[in-house]
Amino acid sequence: VQLQASGGGLVQAGGSLTLSCVASGNIDSINVMGWYRQAPGKQREVLAGIARDGTTTYADSVKGRFTISRETRKNTWFLQMSSLKPDDTAIYYCAGGEGLDDYWGQGTLVTVSS
Repeated sequence: VQLQASGGGLVQAGGSLTLSCVASGNIDSINVMGWYRQAPGKQREVLAGIARDGTTTYADSVKGRFTISRETRKNTWFLQMSSLKPDDTAIYYCAGGEGLDDYWGQGTLVTVSS
């Protein structure tokens, strides 16, 4: 399974950005899809997950601001981010598999300016 994340960039505080992750390969092995991030000097943090049945979970730090969704037919999932803060600056990784951390994308940088 290969995951390709995209959509990162520079955005002002209060702005919005949507990340995408496209899966290829043995996609039938993917039951859970999600997003992590890692800020400079901090541990990797799980942000959101979505199961094959559509059930979603969120970290408290992004609940109400970030939304995870998927487009099953295109093997793609998204992270819609709004009300972005400078503290959201990080490298964002998509992940998935039988568990949320079986496969990883390469990361996409999100920078939120104040």
